[in-house]
Amino acid sequence: MALDAPQAERKTRGAAGGGTFAAEELRGYIERIERLEEERKALGGDIRDIYAEAKGRGFDVKVMRALIRIRKQEPAVVEEQESLLDVYRRALGM
Repeated sequence: MALDAPQAERKTRGAAGGGTFAAEELRGYIERIERLEEERKALGGDIRDIYAEAKGRGFDVKVMRALIRIRKQEPAVVEEQESLLDVYRRALGM
């Protein structure tokens, strides 16, 4: 349930008793989140640049993304998926 502006202001004032401290604390959280969002955007651009560079050198970006996804998983999970994929391929005569 969203608070309207007067309710949010009362809640902010009451949170720390004085009002200014709670507002400063809230501002601090908001500014930290904004900085992290900017960093995330910059990192996303860097990652896109790396993929573009790899593509320019002849690598298949789709396969690279799949490899990165696999490397994030636990080895046992990867092994199980590969086994199932092999069984399914054999069932289809591939």
